[in-house]
Amino acid sequence: MCDHRLSRRDFVAAAGAALAGKGLSVASAQPIPAGRAHRFRYCLNTSTIRGQKLGLAREIDVAAEAGYDAIEPWVSSLQEYVRAGGRLSDIRKRIEDHGLTVESAISFPRWIVDDDAVRAEAVEQVKREMDLLAQIGGKRIAAPPAGATGEPLLDLSKAAERYRALLDLGDQTGVVPQVEVWGGSKNLHRLGQSMFVVIESGHPKACLLPDVYHIYKGGSDFHGLKTISSRAIQVFHLNDYPANPPRETIRDADRVMPGDGIAPLTQILRDLCDNGSEAVLSLELFSQVYWERDPLDVVREGLAKMKTAVQSAVSTAVQTDGV
Repeated sequence: MCDHRLSRRDFVAAAGAALAGKGLSVASAQPIPAGRAHRFRYCLNTSTIRGQKLGLAREIDVAAEAGYDAIEPWVSSLQEYVRAGGRLSDIRKRIEDHGLTVESAISFPRWIVDDDAVRAEAVEQVKREMDLLAQIGGKRIAAPPAGATGEPLLDLSKAAERYRALLDLGDQTGVVPQVEVWGGSKNLHRLGQSMFVVIESGHPKACLLPDVYHIYKGGSDFHGLKTISSRAIQVFHLNDYPANPPRETIRDADRVMPGDGIAPLTQILRDLCDNGSEAVLSLELFSQVYWERDPLDVVREGLAKMKTAVQSAVSTAVQTDGV
C-alpha cells in the first residue's frame, strides 16, 4: 500500500523546486520577519542600577523612559520609600501611569532553613512583604535559599513542604513565590534540585526563577531548560558571564550585559521559545562598572542587548525550521 503522506522535508523540497521555476528561492518564500512573534516581555531588575542610589520612584521612571515593559524592584526599596513617608498608592499610580507592571520582586527571607524559630520569623517576613507588593500590583516574589547557602544539605522533601507554606500565603495575597536557583549555594544551586522543590510542593502555582549566571555557576547544563514547561518559568533573569574568572571563582559582580560574555544565549532563548515560553526576561546585573555610569544609558543598553539576543535566537529558529 502506498503512503501518500508528504514529509516536512519533502514538502520544503517540492516547494523549493516550484519556486525555483519562477525565479524564487525558499529563503525568499520564507523571509525572516523583523521581530518575528515571540511572547517575551522585558523587565528591569533594579539591582542593575542599584549603585546609583536613585530611590524607588526614579528607578521606575528610568525603566519607563528606557522602554521596558515591567520592573522588578527590591522589597528593601519599597520599605525605604515607606519609612521616608512615601505612600505605596502613589508608587502604584506611578507604575500604572508609565504602563509598567511589577512582575517580580527581590527579597531574602530564610524560609527554607531547618531552624523552626528562624523559619517562623521568615514566614512573618514574607507575609509583610507580600502585602507591600500587593499594594503596588506586584505579581511574584523571589524565594531563594537564603540562610541555607552552606552546609548541611537540606532534605529537599522538607524544602518542598516549606515552599508550599509560602505558596499558601501567596494564595491569600495574590503574590506568587518563585523558587530561585542560587548557583553559589550548597542548596538549590542546580536546576534539578530546585525543580524537585517546585514539583513536590504540590501546588498549582509553583514556579521556578532561573538566572543565566546562576545556572552556570551552579554547574547545571542549560539544555535542562528544555525539560521545564513554560508554565513553570514565568520570570527569567537574563544576563551573561565572561570566560574569566572561571566558574569556581566567578561572582555576582562579574556578570555582564547579554551578548557581552560566553553564555549560550541563543540556545537558551530558543529552548524557551520551543517550549512556548511567555517568560518575562528581567535584566539583573550587579556590576560596579555599570553603577558608575548614567543609569538611563545603562538600562537602555541592557534592553537593546536583550532584544538583540532574542531576535538572534528567533531568527535562527526561523532559518532552521524549514530545513
